[in-house]
Amino acid sequence: MIEIAALAAAAAVAVPVAGGLAYRQVRRAAVARDLRVDGPDGIVEEHYLPVGGVEQWVQIRGEDRANPVLLVLHGGPGSPYAVFTPLIRSWEKDFTVVQWDRRGVGKTRARSGPADPGANTYAQLLADAIEVVEWVRRHLGKDQVVLLAGSMGTLLGLPLARRRPDLFSALVCTDMYADMHRNEEAGYRMTLERVRAAGNAKAVRALEAIGADPSAWDLRAWQTKMDWTMKTDPTTPNGVTKLLFPLAFTSPLYSLADVRHLLAGFIDTQKQMYAEVMRYDAYADGTVFEVPFHLLQGATDVLTVTGLAQEFFEAVSAPVKEMVLIEGASHFAAFTQPDRFLDALRRTVLPATR
Repeated sequence: MIEIAALAAAAAVAVPVAGGLAYRQVRRAAVARDLRVDGPDGIVEEHYLPVGGVEQWVQIRGEDRANPVLLVLHGGPGSPYAVFTPLIRSWEKDFTVVQWDRRGVGKTRARSGPADPGANTYAQLLADAIEVVEWVRRHLGKDQVVLLAGSMGTLLGLPLARRRPDLFSALVCTDMYADMHRNEEAGYRMTLERVRAAGNAKAVRALEAIGADPSAWDLRAWQTKMDWTMKTDPTTPNGVTKLLFPLAFTSPLYSLADVRHLLAGFIDTQKQMYAEVMRYDAYADGTVFEVPFHLLQGATDVLTVTGLAQEFFEAVSAPVKEMVLIEGASHFAAFTQPDRFLDALRRTVLPATR
C-alpha cells in the first residue's frame, strides 16, 4: 500500500539508529515473555506446509485447544498479520488463532523465495487457502473454523466462503473492500477534501496530478493516493506504518532476514497483484452467502470506506448477519482497538461456534 521509499523511512524511524539492535533484542525478549502460553491445554506451533507446490508458513496459538479456531487472512495484499500477535494476545483466551503467510509473503518468502508472478493470483490463492483450511481442520480436529478476513484479505475471504461454505462456521470481515473502483474514487475525494481544508499544498498538488479516476492510475499513482489517505486519517494518522513496522522489527517471530523478506514481499506482491486488485468487485459474484456473515468495521475507516462496506452488508443475504462498528477505529480496527474487536467477536461470533 505504500511506495518503497515510505517503507524504508518507516522502518528507519521505528527505532533510533544508535543502539537499535540492542533495543531490538531487549524488546524481542520482553514480547516473547508476554506471548508465553503456559497452561496444559495451550498450543503454540509453527509449521511449514506444502501448499500449491510452495512451502508456506502457518502459526497456531491459543490457551485451550477446545476453543473454536479463528483463521486470519491478511491484507496488503502482501502484509502478514502475524506481526500483530502481541496486540491480539487476549484473543487467545477464546480462540485458537491461526496466522498464514501466503506465497511470496513474510516467512513463506523467507523459506520459499519470491512468488512466481504467474501464480500469484487470487485463483491460486483460493486454491492455497482451501488446502490450508483442510490441513488446519485435520490437525486441530475441527469440523469448521471461523474465517477472519481483513482489508485485502476480504478479496480472498469472500470467494473462499462462497466456494467452500462447509469449511466455515462464520465469515468475519473487517476493513472490507466491496467495490475497489468506488472505494478508491470515494477515498480519493475524501482525502483531497481533507488536504485542501488543511491548506496542505504539497498533498493537493500530488493528488491533483494523479487525477480522480482510479481506472487511469498506475501503481505509483495509487500509492500516492494511499500514502496521503493514511497520513491524513483523522482517527489514526499513519496508523498502518506506526503499527506494522515497529512490531515487525521487535517481533520474536522474525529474524532481521525475515524482516527484509516481509518488506520485500510487501512490495513485490503489490506490484504483481495490482491490476487484479483494482478490478475487484464483490458484487460481481452476488451477495448470497451460506455461512453467517459478520462485518466488524472501524466506524471511521477512510481507507476501506466504512459507508461502502455498510452498503455491501445491507445487500448480503446470509443465515445470520450482524454488523458492529468499532468506535474510535479507522483502518486496522482489529489491531488499533483489539479489546473492542474481541468484545464484538465474543458477542456476535463466539456463541454460534459453541
